[in-house]
Amino acid sequence: MISRILGQMVCVTVLATCAGAQTIPLVEQIADRLTANALKADVSFLASDALQGRANTSPELRIAAEFIAAQFRRAGLEPVGDEGYFQTAEFKSVTPNAEGLELSFESGGRTVVANKKAVGVRDPAELELKGVPILKLSEDDPAAFNSLTPDQLRGKVLVVESSNPVVQEIFRRPMSARPLVIVLSDEPAPASQESHLQEPSAPATGPHSIVVVWEEVFRTAMNAAKDGTVSLKIPAPTSVPVQLRNVSGVLRGSDPSLKETCVLVTAHYDHLGMRGTGEGDHIYNGANDDASGTGSVIEIAAALASLSQKPRRSIVFMTFFGEEVGLLGSRYYSRHPLFPLAKTVAQVNLEHLGRTDGGSVPRVGQAKVLGFDYSSATDVLRQAAEEVGVKLENDEEHSALYYGRTDCRPLAEVGVPALTLSIGMAPDYHLPSDEWQKLDYDNMAKLARAAALGVFRLAESTEAPQWNSQNPRTERYRRAREEAAGAPGVK
Repeated sequence: MISRILGQMVCVTVLATCAGAQTIPLVEQIADRLTANALKADVSFLASDALQGRANTSPELRIAAEFIAAQFRRAGLEPVGDEGYFQTAEFKSVTPNAEGLELSFESGGRTVVANKKAVGVRDPAELELKGVPILKLSEDDPAAFNSLTPDQLRGKVLVVESSNPVVQEIFRRPMSARPLVIVLSDEPAPASQESHLQEPSAPATGPHSIVVVWEEVFRTAMNAAKDGTVSLKIPAPTSVPVQLRNVSGVLRGSDPSLKETCVLVTAHYDHLGMRGTGEGDHIYNGANDDASGTGSVIEIAAALASLSQKPRRSIVFMTFFGEEVGLLGSRYYSRHPLFPLAKTVAQVNLEHLGRTDGGSVPRVGQAKVLGFDYSSATDVLRQAAEEVGVKLENDEEHSALYYGRTDCRPLAEVGVPALTLSIGMAPDYHLPSDEWQKLDYDNMAKLARAAALGVFRLAESTEAPQWNSQNPRTERYRRAREEAAGAPGVK
């Protein structure tokens, strides 16, 4: 009799506990699980001196990947890579042959040969040109680049000043004509002959190669002339194979049908490594950029995985390699997705979430959305943020400049409605002083909770986000979405 009474009391207690948990608002459940101290623990390790700036081919980046995988394992996420939580990617590290590099400009019957110390090569590929016409882009008319046709580029050398706003776009834009691009630098020694990462299996669609030249050499050669030619020899580079890894885990959805679709939550975990010699700090710790985003992905995963209620759709948590050297990890995933792109309903990318000291007043309780008016996913995130006490803002200028420089672009280019959530760059962006002690973890926790609640609702909704057909910037993304939806085997 006593054991029966005790059993009944236990059942009543359990039922009462479950009922109480069900009545606690979701926003409070997430807040209880996603704390500033947890974020600080993640970021302080990822951005520690011990990880030496997480350069892409370094042993320290592999340590960071193992740490992220361990946190996904702790949260109970299901591994979805080809090696546990890792999506492995075969690349090669390519180093230019500086000794055999030759460059000269010809104009008005005179030839100026560039000193090798005034020339650097990015993404080297063997090439030899003789007397190829120059097509120089005006810095006063950046829109002119977008109007160039393949026929206008074919057989030309594209010359652009480093201060021209289109430079980053040139690095990333597909170019069927594949011209040589020369970037004019204001530095006498504009670039060292550093190694670069290339994916052997990736389609060759960008510039054939990018050469950085001290602009004084070009101006001396042209001498105010409008027309000229370039002769160039880039010897074959040396290369060694390297293996890089995206880190990924999935929280499976609860709906028998919708769990086959997913929301993608991402950040990049690489940074710039160690640079320079001599006295001083040479470790580019990358706390705000982007240990803050990576730590947020980890803690959002842990918070959502611990909830008794699971959303209808699956949620895929992924951290990318290679963002700092050309969005390599996200581009790799866009070509080798772990889940069908047509069934990936949205991507929420997290970048620069930790620093509130970048303006005249602290940027507390607010964040920008790159791609704010690109898709209906923003509406879901904005409403969730308001409930947490965070205001999400539209910044058209920053969207135009930086949307294409974040890991949401490769997914957008294959049709996935994508956005990036960010406070903005720190005062010491891409400097060794971007260290974990400077982050505002209380504010960062609020932003991560807003993202977690928004992601949950995107995954819970039976309606998938749609690209904004009224925004002309989304036209190519909408076309890509339609093409993905029509892919064989996709329903």
